[in-house]
Order: sequence, then structure tokens, then C-alpha cells
Amino acid sequence: MKHIGSQLKKTLSKTKETERGEIMKYFCDRLNAARLGGGLPPISMGRMGKMLQQIPTKDLYYIKKVCDEAQNFSKKFWYLLNPEKYEKKDTISGRKK
Repeated sequence: MKHIGSQLKKTLSKTKETERGEIMKYFCDRLNAARLGGGLPPISMGRMGKMLQQIPTKDLYYIKKVCDEAQNFSKKFWYLLNPEKYEKKDTISGRKK
């Protein structure tokens, strides 16, 4: 009779790991390190998936590359997700500067 532990190892190793999931985990790890230092709650994998669901995987690689080269990873990441939110607008005419 085989030990039950030998059977469990086989089922646990059959997880569905994808490259998209690995990139999402990378983003979560990098962003959560900065968030915890600032007193903010960590971002879960579910929330990260919801934020990145409309972005193709090849664009996620581009975002990863640009954020790695930036001085502030977190700041660059949030800017790349929604640049319109961070661009200054002229308050009188309502146009972007």
C-alpha cells in the first residue's frame, strides 16, 4: 500500500501556471512591497486580474520592462494603466497641458 503523501504530491504539482499569472504575481509582489511600506493594504491576485483583464499579455511584458527601468516602479505602473488620470489639465479651458 502506498503512502497518502506520495499521492498528494502528484495532485499538487498539476497546478495551472500560466505566463500571465506569473506576470500578475510579479506585479503584485513589487507593488505590495511599496504599499505595505506606505501603510496601504496589499493588492490581491483577484484585484490585479480585474485591473489587467483588458490588457493583452504582450503589453504586460512591455509594462514590466518599462516599470523595471523606471526609478519608481509603483508610480510608473499606475501611470501606464491610466495616463489620463495623471496628466495635468488647464483649469480655465479644460485642455491638457
